[in-house]
Amino acid sequence: MEGNARWVSGDLDHPDRDPERRQLVAEVQDPFGEILTSIDSRVAPELVFDTGLGDPYVLRTGGQAIGPVVTGSVEYGPMTGGTPLIVVLGHPRCGAVEAAYESLNDGTPLPGNLQAIVKAVEPAYRLTVRSPGADPVDTMIHQQIRVTADDLRANSDLAPLVKKGALAVVGAAYSLDTGKVDVLTGAPV
Repeated sequence: MEGNARWVSGDLDHPDRDPERRQLVAEVQDPFGEILTSIDSRVAPELVFDTGLGDPYVLRTGGQAIGPVVTGSVEYGPMTGGTPLIVVLGHPRCGAVEAAYESLNDGTPLPGNLQAIVKAVEPAYRLTVRSPGADPVDTMIHQQIRVTADDLRANSDLAPLVKKGALAVVGAAYSLDTGKVDVLTGAPV
């Protein structure tokens, strides 16, 4: 979050972005955490948190959708290297969530494998339908962040790490307009 404060203010450190760092992490990696975020080109976690090479694991999917391969990829850091943090980072105006919302709302499937994203975010849609708020798509974006973080926190392999305090799974929202990240759920105590 200190790196995000630097990003917001424009007072960037640009840490760990030089040939010495490249050489240091060439043989082994030890990231401080994982960030599961959108494929959106406006959300670059290494920039948003003012980090560098080898600092976070970064995974990107449409709408932070998870399935077996993505979940296995998320499990990698905590289960093999003791990575203590997973951040599920969503953002407003998410095209994948908006397209999924419209598809589910209209009953019109999306083409190709895009329908897999729709299926993956359907639990967030169901929650949104119950309480849509002023902007149902924005509500669904926040629900998707929470659902994904909750699912990872409850994952049979990750839950024991969460329970003993070795892993925090945080849901957060990035503002495209200000650059600020707000923690929504799962902040470590």
